[in-house]
Amino acid sequence: MTAVAEPFAHPALFYADEREYLAGTVPFVRDALAAGEPVAVAVPGENLRLIQDELGADGASVRFLDMREAGRNPGRIIPGVLRAFADAQPPGRRVRIIGEPIWAGRSATEYPACVQHEALINAAFQGREVTILCPYDTVRLDEQVLTDAYATHPTVIPAGATHGQSSVAYAPEAVAARYNEPLPAALDGLSFDFRAETLSDARHIATAEGARLGLTGVRLEDLALITAELTTNSVVHGGGWGRLRVWTEDGYVVCEVRDKGRLTDPMAGRRPASRDQRGGRGLLLVNLVSDLVRLHTGEDGTTVRCYLTP
Repeated sequence: MTAVAEPFAHPALFYADEREYLAGTVPFVRDALAAGEPVAVAVPGENLRLIQDELGADGASVRFLDMREAGRNPGRIIPGVLRAFADAQPPGRRVRIIGEPIWAGRSATEYPACVQHEALINAAFQGREVTILCPYDTVRLDEQVLTDAYATHPTVIPAGATHGQSSVAYAPEAVAARYNEPLPAALDGLSFDFRAETLSDARHIATAEGARLGLTGVRLEDLALITAELTTNSVVHGGGWGRLRVWTEDGYVVCEVRDKGRLTDPMAGRRPASRDQRGGRGLLLVNLVSDLVRLHTGEDGTTVRCYLTP
C-alpha cells in the first residue's frame, strides 16, 4: 500500500545569517508566485524588510505582516494571522505562508506560549493544502529553542541546505503537553473571589484597578472584555466560581482568572469563529486583544493569565 502524503507541510528553516535567510525564504515566495499561489510573509520587521528588498516589484502581490505586532501574542497567530490569510483565499489553491513566531528577544515568559503555538499549527491545518515555513536563527536562539523546533516540525531544513529532512524527534502533542506548565506565583495585587451574582462586580473591580495601574482608553476596554469573558467562562464551565487577580509585572498589567474547570481542547481560543457560531468566542477574543496569554490546565483547575501594555 502506498502512503498518502499529508497535504499540509510545516517545515522549519534553520539559518545562520542573512544570506541563508534570504536563500531559504525568497525562493519559497517566488515559487508560490510562479505557481499562482497566494503567499503571505509574517516575520519580524527587520527580516520583513530584507525579504521585501530582495523581492522588489515581485512582492507587490505578497501579503506582508510584521510578526512583532501581528503575532506579539502567540495565541493570536493561528486565528488572527495564519487562518485569517488562508481562509480568505479561493478554494482549490495551495496557500504558502512564511511565519516566524520565535526570534531573539522573546522573553522567557513568552516562550512557552510560542512553542505551544508551533505545536498546535499542525492540528490547525491538518488535511489542508497549506505550507507554512518557519525560520529559526541558529546563532541567536538558544539550543533548547532549536531542539523544540525538531519536535514541533515534521521537516527541518538545516542551515545552508536547500532540501528538508524528516525530523525523528517530531512529537507536537508531547511538546505542547510539556509546556503546559504551572505558572509562576502571582505577584501581590488585587484579589477577588467571584460567583455568578458578582460577575459585574468583578469586571468593575478589575477595570478600576487597571485604571489605577495606568491603563486608559481602548486598553482599559480590553481589560473589561478579558475580565468579563474569563469570569463568565469560570462560572459556566469552571465550577461556578473563580478567583480574579490583577497586578503589574515587567511593564505589563496582568489579569489572571483561576477556577476548578479543566480545559480539554488544546485548540480552544485559536479557531476563528464562523459567522453563524453562537458562543464559544470568549477565549478567542481574549487572545485577539491581549499582548500575551499564558494558560495552564490540570487536574486541580485552569489558570488563564493575560498581559496588557498600558
